[in-house]
Amino acid sequence: MSTAPLRLYVPADTAAIAMGADEVVAAILQHAAEKNIEVELVRNGSRGMLWLEPLVEACTPEGRVAFGPVTPDDVESLFAAEWKTHPLCHGLTEEIPYLKNQERLTFARVGVIDPLNLDEYQAHGGFEGLKRALTMAPADIVKMVTDSGLRGRGGAAFPTGIKWNTVLNAKADQKYIVCNADEGDSGTFSDRLLMEGDPCTLIEGMTIAGLAVEATSGYIYVRSEYPLAIQALDHAIKRAYEAGWLGNNIAGSGKTFDLEVRKGAGAYICGEETSLLESLEGKRGVIRFKPPLPALQGFLGKPTVVNNVISLASVPTILAKGGEYYRDYGMGRSRGTLAFQLTGNLKQGGLVEKAFGITLRELLYDYGGGSATGLPLRAAQVGGPLGAYLPEKHWDVPMDYEAYAAVSAMVGHGGIVAFDETVDMGHMAEYAMKFCAIESCGKCTPCRVGSTRGVEVIQKIRRNEKREDNVELLRDLCDTMLAGSLCALGGMAPVPVLSALEHFPADFGLESQATAADASQQPA
Repeated sequence: MSTAPLRLYVPADTAAIAMGADEVVAAILQHAAEKNIEVELVRNGSRGMLWLEPLVEACTPEGRVAFGPVTPDDVESLFAAEWKTHPLCHGLTEEIPYLKNQERLTFARVGVIDPLNLDEYQAHGGFEGLKRALTMAPADIVKMVTDSGLRGRGGAAFPTGIKWNTVLNAKADQKYIVCNADEGDSGTFSDRLLMEGDPCTLIEGMTIAGLAVEATSGYIYVRSEYPLAIQALDHAIKRAYEAGWLGNNIAGSGKTFDLEVRKGAGAYICGEETSLLESLEGKRGVIRFKPPLPALQGFLGKPTVVNNVISLASVPTILAKGGEYYRDYGMGRSRGTLAFQLTGNLKQGGLVEKAFGITLRELLYDYGGGSATGLPLRAAQVGGPLGAYLPEKHWDVPMDYEAYAAVSAMVGHGGIVAFDETVDMGHMAEYAMKFCAIESCGKCTPCRVGSTRGVEVIQKIRRNEKREDNVELLRDLCDTMLAGSLCALGGMAPVPVLSALEHFPADFGLESQATAADASQQPA
C-alpha cells in the first residue's frame, strides 16, 4: 500500500527568495532523494508574514502547518520530526493570529495556490467575477463597481466607478485599460506580492474593466526592478490565452480583450499616470498637462482607464459577490479593504489586508509587534515617501481617507514605515525633500527648483544658520510647491517636511508651539 507524497509549499516570492527560499528548496529535494522520500513541492506566493520567510508549509490531515524561518540547515531536523512538532513550527497556518485576524478579499488566494495553475485558481473562486461580467451590459458592470464604493488604491483615492463611467461614455474607435504596476513608493510591496502570488486576479480584473468600458486592449506597466513579477505575469497571461480567458473569444462569449506586459524604465515619476502613459508610448517619462484627462485622451490619445494593481485586483471579488458585499467592509466613504504594508523598525514586517477603519496603533503593535529594537516607537510615515510623519497622538485615527485628510495625512497605497525613538526627524525631512529633488521629472519649476532649494534650506535650519528666517522661508517654499506643481510629486513633497516641522520641532532645534504657549502663560 503506497502512501501519498509529502506535499510542501515554499514561496517563490521575491522576499522569500531573497531570504534563501531557493536554497531551502534545494536542500529539501536533496534530502528527500537521499532518504527516498516522495515529496510534492509547490512554489506558492508569500503569505505576507515576511518575518517568517522562508516559510515552509506542510500539508497534514488537519490542514497546512507553517514552519519558519527555515534555513537549509533546518531541513534534516524537520524531516526527522516528520514535519510535526519542531521549534520552528507555528501550528496551522490559517490559525496564526497575524493571518487569522485579517479580512483577505483581494489577497484571498495569495500564498494558498500555485500562482500559475489555472485549475487551482478556478477551484478557489477564480474567474467567477469574469463569468458574471460576460453576461452583463457594460453600464451594469460600471454601476456595480460604483455601488461597491471602490476607490483608487494608488494614493489619490478617486472613485473607480466614476473613472470607468467617463471612459465608457467617451466616443472612440479604440479604448485601453492600463495597469499602473510601477510600485515605487518606499515601504510598499503589495502590488508585487499580488502579481507574484496571484497574477490571474489582476488579469481577471483588467479583463472585467475592458468589458465594462468597451476596451479591447490592455497593458500592465511593471517597474523593471520586479523581474519575478514580470515573469509570473507573462506565464499567467500565456496560460490565460491558451485556456480561452483572453483573446478574441473570451470563454466562448465573442468578446475580445488582449493583454500584455510592458517593462518600466526605472523612474519614480512614471508612477504618475500621465508620465506612465508617456513612457508606455516610448517617450521620456514626464508629466502631461491636464486637461485633457487620460480617461478622454490617454494612451495614444484614446480614452484610457488607468488604475493601479490593487484597484483592478479588487474588481473580481466585487463582480463575483456583488457591490454590496464589498461595500459592507470599511467605514464612511472608504469602503472595502486595503493591503497595509508594515516596514521599518518593526518585529513583524509584512502585509496585512484589513477593512478601512483599523488604526495605525493596531497595525504597529497588534500586527507589527512593536519595534524590532525594543525601544519605544516615535513616528510612522504613512502613504509612501510623500506621506506625513505621524506622532503617537495620531495613531488612533481610523485608517480612512477623509479621517486622515483631516489631520493633514494620507492613507495612500497603504505603506507604513515605523521609526523608534532614536530617529532624527530633521534628517528624515531632509531625506524626503531630497527624494523629490532626485526623482523630479523637471517639467515644472516649483518641483524642479523648489525641491533643490528646499534641501538647502533644511540643511541650513539643521546647522542653525538664521534658523527662524529659514523656517519661514521653508514654509513659503512649501506653499509654492503645494500650489504650483503640476503633479503630486512636487505637490506633496512638502507634506512629510511640514509634518516633521509641526510634530517634531525639537529635531530642528525649534521650541514646540505647545511649550512656547505654556511658557507664555506662566506668571512673571
